[in-house]
Amino acid sequence: MGKLVRQCAVLFLFMTVVTGVLYPLITTGLARAMFSGEANGSLVRKDGRVIGSALVGQAFTEAKYFWSRPSATSPGPDNGASSSGSNLGPTHPALTDAAKQRMAALRAADPTNTRPVPVDLVTASGSGLDPEISPAAAEYQVGRVARARGLDPAKVREVVAANTRGRQLGVLGEPRVNVLELNLALDGLR
Repeated sequence: MGKLVRQCAVLFLFMTVVTGVLYPLITTGLARAMFSGEANGSLVRKDGRVIGSALVGQAFTEAKYFWSRPSATSPGPDNGASSSGSNLGPTHPALTDAAKQRMAALRAADPTNTRPVPVDLVTASGSGLDPEISPAAAEYQVGRVARARGLDPAKVREVVAANTRGRQLGVLGEPRVNVLELNLALDGLR
């Protein structure tokens, strides 16, 4: 019996070292060597300092910036440590009220815009951290951003088009615009 217990203990320690130490170290090392940016959080830097991640949405509230999707994380919006959706169904009154308030805020920020508000500007994503909006949501905001920056709307549309990503492999997902990268590109205009 003692021999069996000793064999089990040795096997347990061996597997702990292999699967709990060696494997994670090797895969992390390979990931950092082959995909450095992605393995380190897809961090976005400006002037040498980290200003965000291309994978996590951020709240932009100034008129000169494109606004992200609403965030449903807690205790506050865009909390990367607390990914969550609102878990409200499509007929829940609180979801309807929140969407109406968000539409009113968008209309107040750009009263001359009479187009329908794209759904991704008034509803949070499943994770509550979506860093991207649809090209329609970006187009909806072009007028406000162009006026606030004193730019020709055609120039702003060019920047949106340059920052629009297509479907993955040509068939997966939808075209999308990363809001942080788009706003940085606008900041880079002279």
